[in-house]
Amino acid sequence: MSTYLTILGFNSAIPTVNTSPTSQLLEMEERSFLIDCGEGTQVQLRKAKARFSKINHIFISHLHGDHCFGLPGLIASFRLLGREVPLNVYGPKGIKKMLETIFTITETHRGFEVIYHELDKDYSEKIYEDNRVEVYTIPLNHRIYCNGYLFKEKPKDRHLNMQEISKYKEIETCDYHNLKAGKDFELSDGYVLKNEVLTTEPAQPVSYAFCSDTRYLESVIPIIKDVTVLYHESTFLHDLKEMADYTGHSTALEAARIARQANVEKLILGHFSNRYGDLTVFTDEARTVFPNSFLPKALEVVKI
Repeated sequence: MSTYLTILGFNSAIPTVNTSPTSQLLEMEERSFLIDCGEGTQVQLRKAKARFSKINHIFISHLHGDHCFGLPGLIASFRLLGREVPLNVYGPKGIKKMLETIFTITETHRGFEVIYHELDKDYSEKIYEDNRVEVYTIPLNHRIYCNGYLFKEKPKDRHLNMQEISKYKEIETCDYHNLKAGKDFELSDGYVLKNEVLTTEPAQPVSYAFCSDTRYLESVIPIIKDVTVLYHESTFLHDLKEMADYTGHSTALEAARIARQANVEKLILGHFSNRYGDLTVFTDEARTVFPNSFLPKALEVVKI
């Protein structure tokens, strides 16, 4: 089962004719995770032909409008579409008050439960786990409280080598679980069949790190070490580093430095200031430090 990232929006602050504020859909191990929800996100989800009903977990990095103003409308649409299953919303402390105030004033009645997971820690914590996936916060340094998110596949079971297994009538279906877990099999005569003969290596688990609005912050490096794909904001080029620091943002060069030090496989830049018309200047700068740097494209699907 492959993991896919759909870029719904990637520009900073103000929507344009061709681009939308930050939002991404991560499909990992048959789970659909929505990351940030800027204005127009549900329109982008429609264009991407995403299934609204599969989105059960939404992760909001911080409460600046270009990262969360699309959320009330999306939740209202869920109701109109007949949603009944609970929706989990993760975000900074205050997100519940923000949304519930809007729903109360607008008399938006929901037919499903919204479960709020409000965050206020200044250290990385595990906030979601099931039998296939784990999600951790990545504390960032912005003008207000802000987290990135790290999504990790758990190690996968080994694959059964049925051609080899079929040679031994003693191996029954009830033994498959132990074989997938890496255990050897002992025959009735005491002979031990090594697991590597009966199974093959599983695919390596992948990981995705989303670093939303933040100043250059080396403390994220151990958290995101060796991730498969890193998204890191790069609002400005490095000649405007002072402005980046003042506004709580990073430059393309700084994003590349984080990627290199964390030994990630691929870097996706984003959250560009609208002052730039030609976005290739961001990869030009980043690739001087980290060659495997890329620009996002609206509605692009990235295989992780």
